[in-house]
Amino acid sequence: MASDKSEKRLPGIPVILDTDIGDDIDDTWALAMMLKSPELDVRLVVSDQGNTSYRARIIAKMLEVAQRTDIPVGIGIHQEIRPDAEPQGPWVADYDLKNYPGTVHDDGVKAIIDTIMRSSEPVTLICIGPVPNIAEALRREHRIASKCKFVGMFGSIRRSHREDGKVIAEWNVVSDIKACQKVFSAPWREMVITPLDTCGQIRLKGRPYRRVCSSSDPLTQAVIENYRIWLKGKPDEQSSILFDTVAIYLAFAEDLLVMENLGIRVTDDGFTIPDPRARSIRCAIEWKDLDAFENLLVQRLTQADNI
Repeated sequence: MASDKSEKRLPGIPVILDTDIGDDIDDTWALAMMLKSPELDVRLVVSDQGNTSYRARIIAKMLEVAQRTDIPVGIGIHQEIRPDAEPQGPWVADYDLKNYPGTVHDDGVKAIIDTIMRSSEPVTLICIGPVPNIAEALRREHRIASKCKFVGMFGSIRRSHREDGKVIAEWNVVSDIKACQKVFSAPWREMVITPLDTCGQIRLKGRPYRRVCSSSDPLTQAVIENYRIWLKGKPDEQSSILFDTVAIYLAFAEDLLVMENLGIRVTDDGFTIPDPRARSIRCAIEWKDLDAFENLLVQRLTQADNI
């Protein structure tokens, strides 16, 4: 199912996606949004954390559905496998990674390093999960930081997505604190994050959600198939919180958000706290136009319906 789409699209920002797809469903929505963003030239998608082979199978099958098998898949560092941590398993139960028509890198960390170091222009590294792969890549080749813009979904600065708004130790940070501390202190060309302050507000409801669900686009249909498997019989009335989609947007634009340059330190208990002595990071603290972002997300996911 290899495609010639890479030859037809206009040049975009070179990006690598590092994802723990296969846990929370928002990574799956984010992958689809990325593939439907013409601003981005996707060079590599790598699975991160836990059972990275399971995650790589989801990535590969999604890329096949999207007819984007020109994009290589990387298998990240294998970690402890939790039997309850494969909620999208039924969707790839019969999928064999060996049959992926494109390239599969068994050493996803090496693939990250090679893709960055061989690029003639800076690469944007989008991270939407814990970052053991990135910490290991920095250990093996520290020069990657100077060639990359880092964009990610991390932390909780002034509020969270919970009803009480209380700041929390966010999952992508607290699940591998040492790795996150290493990554947050690396000398990236630029570092941009969406904390829960902003990404925790993204949920499609009503007509926009129904529009996505009824889309004829094969990739969007695959997202909804995965979402309904992930729901395990719960009511299919709205999306879950689509945290990671904001990181995809930040890879090519910031117009819809209020950005602040803040020194951010990762504490030993997994909190992301402002500290003027820490490395300065551009943080998406508030929304200028949340509705416009949700409209953009829906438009990208349903664009085939308008052709």
